[in-house]
Amino acid sequence: MIPEIDSETLHRRILAGDGVRVLDIRTPSEVAQGIIPGAEHIPMHLIPLRLSELPRGQELVLYCRSGARSYHACMFLMQQGYSQAVNLRGGIMAWARHGFDLGLPGR
Repeated sequence: MIPEIDSETLHRRILAGDGVRVLDIRTPSEVAQGIIPGAEHIPMHLIPLRLSELPRGQELVLYCRSGARSYHACMFLMQQGYSQAVNLRGGIMAWARHGFDLGLPGR
């Protein structure tokens, strides 16, 4: 079972300065439409090549458009020994549906 977090809880944790590391795994064209402020963009297909950039002892919250791709990416990370990979339930669609801010990539 993959651990999940809802957008309200993630939003509260980001505002509290919880130090949560958020990874947007969508394609560059999807990210150009908006990103969760403070999130890092690592396209899903590059995760295996960039594992060395991801600390094993830190919680990593992954998201995509709806939560399906990020669920599978979390499963992959857990298979690689990342025990703190968490899926954002409902993805960026749930985030936006709750009216939370979307930023531009790289800001």
